[in-house]
Amino acid sequence: MKKKTIAVVFGTRPDTIKLAPIILRLRQERSWCRTVCIATAQHRQMLDQVLDVFHIRPDEDLNIMKPRQSLAMITRNTVEALDRIMVEAEPDMVLVQGDTLTTFVGSLAAFFRHIPVGHVEAGLRTNDKTQPFPEEMNRRLTSCIADLHFAPTATAKRALLREHVDPRTVFVTGNTVIDALHIAVRRKHRLSIPALRKAMESGRRTILVTMHRRENWGEPMRGAAAALRRIAIEFPDVQVVFPMHKNPIVRDVVMPLLRDLPNVVLLEPLDYLDFVHAMALSTLVITDSGGVQEEGPSLGKPILVLREKTERPEAVEFGTVKLVGLDAGTIYRAARRLLTSPAAYRAMAAAVNPYGDGRAAERTVRIIRHYFHLTRSPGGEFVPRRRRR
Repeated sequence: MKKKTIAVVFGTRPDTIKLAPIILRLRQERSWCRTVCIATAQHRQMLDQVLDVFHIRPDEDLNIMKPRQSLAMITRNTVEALDRIMVEAEPDMVLVQGDTLTTFVGSLAAFFRHIPVGHVEAGLRTNDKTQPFPEEMNRRLTSCIADLHFAPTATAKRALLREHVDPRTVFVTGNTVIDALHIAVRRKHRLSIPALRKAMESGRRTILVTMHRRENWGEPMRGAAAALRRIAIEFPDVQVVFPMHKNPIVRDVVMPLLRDLPNVVLLEPLDYLDFVHAMALSTLVITDSGGVQEEGPSLGKPILVLREKTERPEAVEFGTVKLVGLDAGTIYRAARRLLTSPAAYRAMAAAVNPYGDGRAAERTVRIIRHYFHLTRSPGGEFVPRRRRR
């Protein structure tokens, strides 16, 4: 039997983290497949950090990023480069993940060459094409192309079925970010940044903060920064650890409000291992990130989300996540309640984890094998289980 060639396309830190467990699993399946890893390098430095963590080396590295590129320019350059690789590698399937520009362009390049597409983390929706931008449209357009839809949750599956996606192509796998998290937190790791290490070893309650979403840039972030300032002043025994996005639009808001406070630690962006281990040591997390909404519940951390809408409603429904938007008063009150009410904290920290059990990559690869008629059954779907206490 000729081996199937599975091309895995990634370009940013989040999609690489979530595809890494699938790549590692495919490498164990050498009897029937070979894996071709294609990096667009949409995020160069952050991508390389993740590849090092999981010991993955791209077979093809497009290195597409250039200064001051527009989204249209990135799209054009990436689809041209990927088309060349599709011709040379002749993959039997292309795997893409999530909602990045790499995701959509990777699926489009495969479609142009009549190559089946598997979409990991399919079915997330806010139903507002501007929130998040451009990610909501990237994932919707990818769903129009994909032949296999690996939905992380039953909610995501229902969203795809409402859009009339063939139910025979949709499978609930859980989210591979939990697989990656399990791999990362099992590793012994010494925090690499002295200021971060000092903060996390201080024994103080810690609020870990991230803000980077494009739709929150500038003035909307001022509310979050003002709330953090108020919390830091009112709770001098609590520290705020804030790895700041490199974009000056973010820093111009954050720095004036927070840099003078002794219990606020402002850092450069953390690499993946530092971040997940810092999250594991934190008391609560305030973020506008999508992936952190999934990772936090696995670590028993309450998450306050700096968004009005989320494409990950399960954790809100199950109580591990609370949407607080960018209003300073709303953020302050939600954080204060978690810092002052043990009952409120326990209710969020011990809630159901709806996102995964660490076996999403295993399920995904079995479904791919079934697609190629190499196994009789695609296997069972992921069902959330209550965390053991």
